[in-house]
Amino acid sequence: MAGTALQIIVGLGNPGPEHRLTRHNAGFWFVDALAREHSAQFRSHARYHGEIARVTLEGREIVLLKPQTYMNRSGISVRSLVDYMKAPLNEVLVVHDELDLPPGVARLKFGGGHGGHNGLRDTITHCGPDFWRLRIGIGHPGDRGEVIDYVLQRAASAEEESVVTSVGASLDALSVFLRDGSEKAMHMLHSLKPAV
Repeated sequence: MAGTALQIIVGLGNPGPEHRLTRHNAGFWFVDALAREHSAQFRSHARYHGEIARVTLEGREIVLLKPQTYMNRSGISVRSLVDYMKAPLNEVLVVHDELDLPPGVARLKFGGGHGGHNGLRDTITHCGPDFWRLRIGIGHPGDRGEVIDYVLQRAASAEEESVVTSVGASLDALSVFLRDGSEKAMHMLHSLKPAV
């Protein structure tokens, strides 16, 4: 089976040191880890309202983007880069935190709704829904009224470790995705077990 083409990987998060370790920044964690793995540096680009790094994965050059617009305006940044690169949306992967998955679990999917995630909501508003998503589980506080505080806080250490583990597994799955295709990558990721 042929691999799946990607030109852009977007990590969703909020800029600034005060947000760096919060659950909502799991998307940033992923692209930061990917850049580190390939000794790539993020640099600020006003044109894209974000920070950009370039990596070569499975023989393809891929641009990593961290929007610096704050989560609920992420779509402006994504749209700017997509337009500049003339990238088809089905060659864009957006990585984000996911309340509906427990820590330690990550899932890959194509298209769909925003599930209440403001970064996805704005990206869909600006780009449409037809892009890949990598959902990094952060768990749910159990009460909808507590969600905003929950995502903007740092997780307990065991929980954070589980999220970091799932980011590592997702990096492995990304290589499979590019080399062998989405089905194999999904199978690999979807066999991940949640943290106990």
